[in-house]
Amino acid sequence: MKYCTLSAENAVARIKSGDRVFLHTAAATPQRLIDAMVQRSAELKNVEIISLHTEGNAAYSRPEYRDSFRLNALFVGKNVRQSVQHGDGDAIPVFLSDVPSLFCNKVLPLDVALVHVSPPDRHGYCSLGVSVDVTLAAVHAAKLVIAQVNPNMPRTHGEGMLHISKIHAMVDVSDPLLETPSNVLSETEISIGRHIASIVEDGATLQMGIGAIPNATLAALTGHKDLGIHSEMFSDGIIDLVEKGVINGRKKRSHKEIIVASFLIGTRRLYDFVDDNPLVAMLPSDYVNDTREIRRNPRVTAINSALEIDMTGQVCADSIGQKYYSGVGGQMDFIRGAALSEGGKPIIALPSTTKNGQSRIVVQLKPGAGVVTTRAHVQYVVTEFGIVNLHGKNLRQRAEALASIAHPDFREDISRQAFDLYGSYGKGYM
Repeated sequence: MKYCTLSAENAVARIKSGDRVFLHTAAATPQRLIDAMVQRSAELKNVEIISLHTEGNAAYSRPEYRDSFRLNALFVGKNVRQSVQHGDGDAIPVFLSDVPSLFCNKVLPLDVALVHVSPPDRHGYCSLGVSVDVTLAAVHAAKLVIAQVNPNMPRTHGEGMLHISKIHAMVDVSDPLLETPSNVLSETEISIGRHIASIVEDGATLQMGIGAIPNATLAALTGHKDLGIHSEMFSDGIIDLVEKGVINGRKKRSHKEIIVASFLIGTRRLYDFVDDNPLVAMLPSDYVNDTREIRRNPRVTAINSALEIDMTGQVCADSIGQKYYSGVGGQMDFIRGAALSEGGKPIIALPSTTKNGQSRIVVQLKPGAGVVTTRAHVQYVVTEFGIVNLHGKNLRQRAEALASIAHPDFREDISRQAFDLYGSYGKGYM
């Protein structure tokens, strides 16, 4: 279908001072539109930027643009972390499942949405491609929708279609999508992945994110059968398992034999895999992350990470002390959804130590650290030294269990401090 296009500069000329502007997520970050908007910094004042995790250059978050743009992040990625930690940007703690309601209910009314779509089909529908998540709600809520239209954006199945009549300005681009290739796995990551795989049952429905531990887990699942995917996102790691028939979704009750996600980030191989692939349904995050939907599938195994966990089971996943590092995201959505699933296993997985050699299993969280997952929600915890299940355990038992999978250099100290707090660990407690 033919459509009228503008230059990026002319398209973003409609953004006004004081506007609240949403940016499309992750691999769909509309870099050409962002760059054109930043070029207008001299004439724009107090433009509020709303985003989840984005990739690429986030020039709007630099200190020199503080009078023009102010980031209000729903999730903090590497490209804006310094801005938030230094006070040039803000962060909103929120469950990923709740974000669409912030737009639709006008808690955060949107003036503009900058998005990245596929070219329209013969019926005039573009695809939001690799990122439906909260973006679908944003385009319906925003007064003005500006889209960069890219033949490299895959057309995905699900609910991410957007008719050109809903787009107020369109900009043709032909840029490669932002990619995040997998790194070589460390021995620690491989060990954690193998531990997790050992408790994944055949027929389980998996939720995992991007990164080394999810990739290590997927690499260790080649001997499993009839796995399914219902996850807020996934990356390249699932493709080999799909091709081998390990992931087929046959045991799922919701979206049987369909891979469900709300956004993707990986390499071109992943983007080609999902292009016009009816096996994959890209759906909004208020549905994908709804505990009522998650729990419908059997044996939901949710694999989530942590920055730190205290010996009672409190999980910090969004900050290092008072320094905001990432966000709440969908961790609690899936930890709770998995716990409510028949035979489900909510898992927190983390290396036992930081890159600086400090223990991630601690007696007390750092001052100011945020508790993303409460100790009442935590069940399985995995490090390279093993697996413990805290479900039903009292505080004494939890401390002893977590000490057993801490790095050997710290076990004695954790046990000693736990003894000081809780007293003896007699046989009656274990």
